[in-house]
Amino acid sequence: MAKEGQESKPLGSYPSSGINVLIVGTGLAGLTAAIECIRKGHSVQVLERDTAINTAGDMYFMGLSATHFFKHWPEMKEEYDSIGLHNAWIETYKHSGEIMVKPLKVSERLKAAGLDPNTPPGTFQMRPLIYRMFVRQVERLGVKIDFNSRVTDYFEDAEKGTAGVTTQDGKRYEADMVIAADGVGSKSQKLVGGAVRAKSSGRAMWRAAFPIEHMDKDPAVKEHYSMVGPNKDEPIVRTYLAPGAYALTLTRPDTMIWILNHDANDTSSESWDNYISSEEVIKGLDAVPGADKWDPKFKDLVKITPPNTIVNFELLWRDPQLTWASPARRVVQIGDSAHTFLPASGNGATQAIEDAITLASCLQLSGKDNIPDGIEAHTRYRFIRNSCAQKMGFSNAELLQDTDWSKVKLNPRLAQPKHPKWVWAHDPEVYAYENWEKNIETMKAGVSFDESGIPPNFPEGYKWEPWTIDYIMECKKNQVPVELGPGNWD
Repeated sequence: MAKEGQESKPLGSYPSSGINVLIVGTGLAGLTAAIECIRKGHSVQVLERDTAINTAGDMYFMGLSATHFFKHWPEMKEEYDSIGLHNAWIETYKHSGEIMVKPLKVSERLKAAGLDPNTPPGTFQMRPLIYRMFVRQVERLGVKIDFNSRVTDYFEDAEKGTAGVTTQDGKRYEADMVIAADGVGSKSQKLVGGAVRAKSSGRAMWRAAFPIEHMDKDPAVKEHYSMVGPNKDEPIVRTYLAPGAYALTLTRPDTMIWILNHDANDTSSESWDNYISSEEVIKGLDAVPGADKWDPKFKDLVKITPPNTIVNFELLWRDPQLTWASPARRVVQIGDSAHTFLPASGNGATQAIEDAITLASCLQLSGKDNIPDGIEAHTRYRFIRNSCAQKMGFSNAELLQDTDWSKVKLNPRLAQPKHPKWVWAHDPEVYAYENWEKNIETMKAGVSFDESGIPPNFPEGYKWEPWTIDYIMECKKNQVPVELGPGNWD
């Protein structure tokens, strides 16, 4: 017998819950929450501070666990399958240009790791294409989005059983509960009490994506970064590992993308509008320590990147946020509002989508009369999993920035970041339904989630223990590995 969430349950499968949901923010967390809340029978209104939904950007990794819900939305599944990277390849270079791991189809790497080649743990996706897919689904559902609505404050009324926000123009919005999906620095922090101060990691990312036609400026670069396969039409990810840095490129039929992790400098900023010149990147590449310098072809790729394309995005570190919900549990944070991720984790978008799917399910299970229980159950499902995924991101960054090439030559898998089964094999919707009764029972009894007896959606054998960015920075300072803790992290 199929478990709830395993089989397709399209729009109309669930009766109205009577729950009015106000969602703040239109990132992947907010858009997914809108889509899934409607399917689960909730009423939805969305606020967005900008004049339109931002669909710009380059690429990110989208884990398998974030795509299971597409089975309920045929149009989304069809579009996702059409824009995904099929028959993709990957190869690994030393920063000097020396090939360390020869080109292999991703499916072949999966086979070598004992995984199903037809079910990859996730894929690199183009952010603009994915966002437009989500936006189209929201539009098909007729979701009401109030643009130019910059939220200045969140509130809740425990006696009335309501929550809401006020905006910069004095408007007041009220609902049965509010989902704060408005990202880092959400104004909900004042009510939730989970505000954490950002600390400089000392790192930043140069990122660029541009139309493939610009590769015609340099035929040698175009040939080197061409697609592969029998007909030269299959996309490829090329990774470069350097002393204290790493980079990757993605060649698609229509787009060229490159990303380089580097030491933060005076122009680095936590903003996607922080454009810099290619000359700055070249200067940084020339400053790499050691006798081996950066591959001239990678430098030439940087040189042909169009102006106003390269973003210098600073990576700020934040301690895990211990509370995601307001005192009366009528406001809850999801996505970056609740937990931020390093790019090396390959988990930010995935966990944001998982959050939204879990929350919509918990609200459907709790019903309108028990919304606070639904929100608390949701945070129990999600907190330890996200804390572990965040910590693993630091471990992956360490691996990518300090590669031991003598070991990699003997075992190429040592150059691959961790992306373990407990991350990608998870189905957040099935998990929420399957463990609901026990989660509520142990929650009411005051039993912590990792002591509840519920099968973990985090490393088996792990017991949650607090950790801070100060600990991570101390490990970095002393050049010792980040200790992930007990349990099976692989």
